[in-house]
Amino acid sequence: MTTWLVTGGAGFIGGNFVLDAVRGGIRVVNLDALTYAGNRDTLAELDGDAKHVFVHGDIGDGDLVAQLLAEHRPDAVVNFAAESHVDRSIDGPAAFVQTNVVGTLALLEAVRDHWKSLEGNARQAFRFLHVSTDEVYGSLGETGKFREDTPYAPNSPYSASKAASDHLVRAFHHTYGLPVVTTNCSNNYGPYQFPEKLVPLIIARALAGEPLPIYGDGKNVRDWLYVGDHVAAIRAVLEHGRVGETYNVGGDAEMQNIQVVHAICALLDARRPRDDGQSRASQITYVADRPGHDRRYAINASKLKSELGWAPAHNFEQGIADTVDWYLDNQDWVGRVLDGSYRLERIGQGGAC
Repeated sequence: MTTWLVTGGAGFIGGNFVLDAVRGGIRVVNLDALTYAGNRDTLAELDGDAKHVFVHGDIGDGDLVAQLLAEHRPDAVVNFAAESHVDRSIDGPAAFVQTNVVGTLALLEAVRDHWKSLEGNARQAFRFLHVSTDEVYGSLGETGKFREDTPYAPNSPYSASKAASDHLVRAFHHTYGLPVVTTNCSNNYGPYQFPEKLVPLIIARALAGEPLPIYGDGKNVRDWLYVGDHVAAIRAVLEHGRVGETYNVGGDAEMQNIQVVHAICALLDARRPRDDGQSRASQITYVADRPGHDRRYAINASKLKSELGWAPAHNFEQGIADTVDWYLDNQDWVGRVLDGSYRLERIGQGGAC
């Protein structure tokens, strides 16, 4: 049976990836530190499944990672583990450097040493896949898209820490020969996303009758990628991507933040109307912009499409409708996630007024 060691597999994207892998017959050893965004509830359907081994631990613990590699001898390591929210990185950048840079380095060292001990087909077939973000490229103007050869220009502590981890992965390939592949994705949305991110935050606050905060003028543009399509892209890169290469993953769905919020409001108006008959769009409130807020991201995923035949299966209209329906059907999950450490408040002001 194929075995993968997945780090950060109790988070949003990692959890969706683990669920998909185990459903498909892959044995997953799931290492997660269970920080604020990691949640065992996401993996509830795998309780008692022998194909899923959960380990509570940190990628920065080299001895633990080495033990897991020696014991389970995975065919691949897929690294989702990261501090991932820009606003949190503004308030506390040190944690992002510790996990995304120092932690990734410790993980790479343990994986390199394990890979060097392998022989024959096991060594030849082994892969390390690093999951990263389009934010490492910085901000675009009104035209153009990020390509794999776009120079890095990170603008937040989060994106700077992810850029550093990307460079470490590249360096371990070129210096030690470690067989790596890297993916850089656009904004994900879908089931099991922690409610501080835009889509689940707006859903939660709209249902609670609270103001819907929109940074600046709301016209910042992101390329929206349904998480199930991202999972499929990672599978394609892991199984067929060229060693040493980077693949950009995008949803072909550029939308302004305000357009996303209006779409969510319209879906909730149809599915869960307010008692007073008003649209939930009346709850929209514009707030001071995030410091250093990148204006536009857009992904050119033509390399992934042409080489590996991947394309997103969801357009934004379908994906956002499915996402709203999932959150409406899983309010118990949302309630358990909001355990007191985060209560839908604004973060990421970095001391700004």
